[in-house]
This record gives sequence, C-alpha cells and structure tokens, in this order.
Amino acid sequence: MKKMTNKEIVLKAMNELFHEKDGTAIERYWHEAYQQHNPSMINGHEGLRNLLPVLDANFSWKPGIIVEENDIVITHSLVHGWGPAPVIVVDIFRLEDGKIAEHWDVVQEEVPASKSANGNAMTSF
Repeated sequence: MKKMTNKEIVLKAMNELFHEKDGTAIERYWHEAYQQHNPSMINGHEGLRNLLPVLDANFSWKPGIIVEENDIVITHSLVHGWGPAPVIVVDIFRLEDGKIAEHWDVVQEEVPASKSANGNAMTSF
C-alpha cells in the first residue's frame, strides 16, 4: 500500500471530519498531542469533537491552492457554514508521524470580485 503524502493526509482528514462528519477521523488523522493556534479553539482531540455538533449542516470546505513543504501543508480555501457569510481561510498544518500535530489559520470574510477595489476574486478556483 502506497504511503500517503502529507497533503493527501490533510485532504482526507478534513473531508472525513468536516464533510462526512466522521468523528472517528480525529483519532486516525490528528496527533494525540494536537496543538491548536486558533484562539477560539482548545488543544487536543476534544476541541475537534466539540466542533462537530455545532457545525452548520451545509458546512463545506473547498480547498484551492495547496502547498506541501516537508512537514507543513498550507491550504487556501473557500468555506461556507463557518459563520453567516462565506469566508476565505488559509490553514497551516504541521504533521508529525503521519498525523496533524499543529494548526494555524487566518480567516477573512469573502468579498465578491464585483465589490473589490481590484475586481479580482479572492480565490483561484
């Protein structure tokens, strides 16, 4: 069986947890000493488990640009259902032993191209 790349691990983990709402994905893809840098979430598996029941039923995470460099994976994504309006999120994941060990994010409300000063969309996809 082919070993998954860090990018493949992140994509599979995020899909199973957030789209399939599979709480068992936490043990499979997140390190037991998982560190969270989003100030609204706690460290560890408990913080992820706490998210599932409060996620919007139509939550979606659509990654566009994905960069993998050694143990770091960075995704630039369009997210619906995190709040009242769509948001653009840059997630930074650090993997250790094939599991997500650390996470940072930057979240910005999406501005349509028609309302931006430059006329450009905030996503590349």
